[in-house]
Amino acid sequence: MNTRHVLLLLHSQKQNVCHMSHYNIKHAVLTMIAVMTIVACRRNNENVAVKTPIFTIETLNGHTPVKDQGHGGTCWIHAMLAAIETDRIMKGDSVNLSPAFSVRRMLEEQYLRNVLCQGRSKVTDRGTAPDLLRLLAYYGTMPYDSYYHTATDDGRLTSSSLLARKTLALAEKAVAQRVSPMKYKPLLETMLDESLGTLPHRIYMLGAEYTPMEFGHSVCLRDNYVALTSFTHHPFNTYVDLELPDNHHHNLFYNIPIERLVAMVKKAVESGHGVCWEGDISEKGFSFAKGLAICKAHKGNVQEQRQKDFFTASTTDDHCMAIVGLAHDGNGRQYYIMKNSWGKDNPYGGLMYMSEEYLKLKTVAVVMHKECIEELSAEEQKKGR
Repeated sequence: MNTRHVLLLLHSQKQNVCHMSHYNIKHAVLTMIAVMTIVACRRNNENVAVKTPIFTIETLNGHTPVKDQGHGGTCWIHAMLAAIETDRIMKGDSVNLSPAFSVRRMLEEQYLRNVLCQGRSKVTDRGTAPDLLRLLAYYGTMPYDSYYHTATDDGRLTSSSLLARKTLALAEKAVAQRVSPMKYKPLLETMLDESLGTLPHRIYMLGAEYTPMEFGHSVCLRDNYVALTSFTHHPFNTYVDLELPDNHHHNLFYNIPIERLVAMVKKAVESGHGVCWEGDISEKGFSFAKGLAICKAHKGNVQEQRQKDFFTASTTDDHCMAIVGLAHDGNGRQYYIMKNSWGKDNPYGGLMYMSEEYLKLKTVAVVMHKECIEELSAEEQKKGR
């Protein structure tokens, strides 16, 4: 099926569908140390012995400075914002967006919902990439320079997981006392002010004044992006509510064959776009310290192996990064340049090189601008596919 058909089905199937715990459970027995180290959005496998290839960069799209999410699970916020930033840079509109603003709005929203649902709604910093698009649509965003997460006195960022636990504690008090959520809302705001900084009400940029909503909608519209996945337990060319522990809002992912998905990712990056990637990082070949994510080429049917790994929790939704470039090694092996959110302390200033074999086997989902699909469709039509 070519991409033109995918585009048609994207619109038709969406009308028919109502609307990461990131601990890896890969083995029957895990020691407590393993449980603590294999956590989504956290650094692991740092000591793995991997020979570093010599890379030739083919494409490196514009991107903002690498950020550090600190301890916690907000990789999905950082990665999706990074992909949007690269898209805007491609269009000549350089923006650096605030992860802290989205973290704050997320926790405020979850506090209110938890209290009104009598404690039956989650309060967590975990999510999937499309959740950022929902937050941006509902609350807007801010430039990074207007609202950014400052370090504490010891130089560390406040843990987003800790903020979620503190938010839940306030919600639990309100539920236990059967009081209005407004009773503890001032305490929540004070806690967030002390941890993330006081929130400005308006934004001033290039001589213009914006509200967060106005600024956010000038940067990105939710419907401009599509989430893609590739698993055979759902029909291809349909929207699916993918079974991920952190898909709390039942985001829909368009399901297509993995070769198709990889072709779309590559074309998107070649066209200057950013792509948000989410997938498994618990493999031995993943090392932030070395800036590498590699695995051996699978000799059998990749689609079947992906499904087997997903069903047996050998592939789990651990982490999100933005894809911002392409490269190859001395053997011509294809790599994707990933913008991580763990700071700059690795050989590539916080970037990583992911082999195409790793991308094919360990991708859970990607989110990209719909223009990417349209561009590939037009190219295929010229080739007569």
